[in-house]
Amino acid sequence: MSDLYGRRPKPGELYKKWPIDELGEPVAPKLLIHISSLDMADTMLVSMLESFGIPAMVTHPGDGDFGKLMLGMSGTGSCIYVPETMYEQAKELMEAEPDEL
Repeated sequence: MSDLYGRRPKPGELYKKWPIDELGEPVAPKLLIHISSLDMADTMLVSMLESFGIPAMVTHPGDGDFGKLMLGMSGTGSCIYVPETMYEQAKELMEAEPDEL
């Protein structure tokens, strides 16, 4: 996950954005989707979610982290997780049709 200039977020930034439950613990993450990273679909989805205030965590299964490091994309795709309490909102945003121009 990076910003418009390709910079990675600082350590702990995602943790600060992640919601806290009534016990003061971070809300459990829930898998939203496993998506290809070949056409930057994963990056665009994460950016869209964050623009609506939904923090997203991205992992690359298997040896995908190595591909992300060496090639700039994961050949195994990306798993995108959102807070469990925001899952339904994230799912609706992901499935929504873009407005007609």
